[in-house]
Amino acid sequence: MAALLQVTVREMPHSDAVEAAIRRKAASLDRVYARITAVRVTVEAPHHHHHQGNLYTVKLDITLPGGEIVVNRDHAKDVYVALRDAFQAARRQLIEHAERTQGANRPRRPRRGAGKAAKELPSE
Repeated sequence: MAALLQVTVREMPHSDAVEAAIRRKAASLDRVYARITAVRVTVEAPHHHHHQGNLYTVKLDITLPGGEIVVNRDHAKDVYVALRDAFQAARRQLIEHAERTQGANRPRRPRRGAGKAAKELPSE
């Protein structure tokens, strides 16, 4: 991934496994939209309610040329589920952004069967 990646973990111990998962998911975003300039990921466990377990919040701040995408996903009981949901939402937004910004420059797909002869006629 050529973009700058910044990972911040708050109110919970740092985990190499969580950071590796974040790096993998951030690299997959680069395959969706190659012009990402920076990705900032914040993972936190803001609530300490013992009857509910640990609830995680994931915030993604993705910087693009001419724009920014911000994703917040709250209250998943598993940090990996919170990461998955946040990165899936970011992926959808990146695809929409790419379609909006590159749609005018993208060549149209040819219609099915266009350019094919239906049947060759014998030449005389």
